[in-house]
Amino acid sequence: MKKLVILLFAAVLAFQSSGCANKEQNSGVIKVVYWEKWTGFEADAMQAVIDLFNSRKFTNKDGKIIYVEMSAVSELDRRLLTATAGGNPPDVAGVWTWLVTAYAEKGALDCIDDYLREADITEDRYLPVFWEICRYKGKMWGLPSTPASAALHWNKRLFREAGLDPNTPPKTIQELDVMAEKLTLIKLPGQDKPISFYELKSRSNYKDLLAQGKIIQMGFLPSEPGWWPWSWGYWFGGKLWDGKDKVTTDESGNVKAYEWVKSYSDKYGVDNIKKFSSSFGVFASPQNAFLSSKVAMVAQGVWMYNFIDKYAAGMDWAAAPFPSDEGRLKDVAYVEADLLVIPRGAKHPAEGFKFISFVNTQEAMELLCEGQVKFTPLKNVSENFYARNKNPYIRVFRSLAESPNAFITPKMIIWQEYQREMSFAYELIRDLKAAPKDVLTDVSKAMQRRLERELKMAERAGEKK
Repeated sequence: MKKLVILLFAAVLAFQSSGCANKEQNSGVIKVVYWEKWTGFEADAMQAVIDLFNSRKFTNKDGKIIYVEMSAVSELDRRLLTATAGGNPPDVAGVWTWLVTAYAEKGALDCIDDYLREADITEDRYLPVFWEICRYKGKMWGLPSTPASAALHWNKRLFREAGLDPNTPPKTIQELDVMAEKLTLIKLPGQDKPISFYELKSRSNYKDLLAQGKIIQMGFLPSEPGWWPWSWGYWFGGKLWDGKDKVTTDESGNVKAYEWVKSYSDKYGVDNIKKFSSSFGVFASPQNAFLSSKVAMVAQGVWMYNFIDKYAAGMDWAAAPFPSDEGRLKDVAYVEADLLVIPRGAKHPAEGFKFISFVNTQEAMELLCEGQVKFTPLKNVSENFYARNKNPYIRVFRSLAESPNAFITPKMIIWQEYQREMSFAYELIRDLKAAPKDVLTDVSKAMQRRLERELKMAERAGEKK
């Protein structure tokens, strides 16, 4: 009986699916199903682009009108892979950068090279870093929707209160460390007025006083917000691999970077920092460490403006390139992008690409990026776009994406595992449980073995094809 019910249910679904398909074919409209991870104002910005696209009544090669419908999907990475494996994916999906490498390897995405040639969309339309983000193993797997770069954000009021010039950010890591000391405030027992760490450390018994006191404000914390613990080496001239087949976790630039991370725990105390950090609220809230003025300087992305505007309206802040070690490298920045891709097995891939290509026109891209208060990944930008953009430092973030020292998420087969290992290593170093050189060497050896194994497996799989 149970088996009969299941068969009847499957038959009903098949009938409904067939009916919907026939209805679509007979209506002269092709519906493009678009899954996106965005909600709130970010989704609203894309919906404005979708509305514009739908109003133009673009047609496919058969003369049918293409209509795009967006759905917000939680846990998109997992659900997209499941839907693709099950043969029922959306026609377009908005994904994170790291997902492209992983899904291209799994055969879960369509290569869009042929579509690009047909539409005459070429690399020279984009800032180089964003074309590179979309490319893997010499093929293109998507196009950007909204871009991002990360920069130093600082609280100008706290700078003034510490006797620092609010309009002059640190130019080197070493300057940042000194400023951080002046911006870090300690409340000592029996004293009403807090003292800066910079003043406290001049006392011979400052470590005892620090242990007795309580941190009430930090100038900077490498662990805040803690989203990219793998990335600090880039500001010290390091990198995580050679782009081909060699892991470089333990090279000198990376070791120096994580010695720097360790220095904050050495200086302020692991327990003191943990107690202080326990007072932070969730990122998107007024209790955010930076938004609540508990941390004076933070590395954050172009999106931070939106959270300042919502949760800390009136904050006097600024943004500039995050400084490098001794100022040797200029405009080092982590650069990301949300991408639009076509999942393997999509019912309407050509129509889906028609929408993707529309998003990548100057008109649509500026509408989308203005709505999300980001810059555009396209080379051509109208002055009206900058004039309308609410972020007063939007050109800073754009220039960082143009920097030769901009870096992206490593496009490695093993990236998800490598990233986890770097997070574990970071925690060991931060908590003073392992020496940076030792733990980075361990990670390098383990990930090198893993990478070699995956590359051999990929090579054998290619030979079988």
